[in-house]
Amino acid sequence: MASDALYIDDRITIAGWELTEQFVLAGGPGGQNVNKVSTAVQLFFNIANSPSLNDRVKTNAIKLAGRRLSKEGVLMIEASRFRSQDRNREDARDRLKELILEAAKPPPPPRKKTRPTKGSVERRLKEKSGRSEVKKMRGRPGGGSGSGE
Repeated sequence: MASDALYIDDRITIAGWELTEQFVLAGGPGGQNVNKVSTAVQLFFNIANSPSLNDRVKTNAIKLAGRRLSKEGVLMIEASRFRSQDRNREDARDRLKELILEAAKPPPPPRKKTRPTKGSVERRLKEKSGRSEVKKMRGRPGGGSGSGE
């Protein structure tokens, strides 16, 4: 079942034909409505073969999807939070949008190596020698071999 295009941001828009929706019976509260009406939504999106996403975003999205991704690279988002089909449909599309936005974030800048300051090195060495003195003082008094006379 084709749906409307999903606008992610000014660079990414997923065409309607790439999204497939399936409506299933939801569990949980809702009374007789739950037993009769298919309100839960399963939204399918083939990340691996999508022309809308570049390779970096695809790779990141596949990592973020985790267990929701099939071996063929199809992402399945199930939404049954609400009691109406329309709200669950909107919820599933919002969750797909959040996942893709997270995958599209730029990588963090590389770490710059820094050297410890002269003062911090001196403080560390002073602390070490202080510890050493404390441990030396833990020996038996008199420096004996420990055998009683």
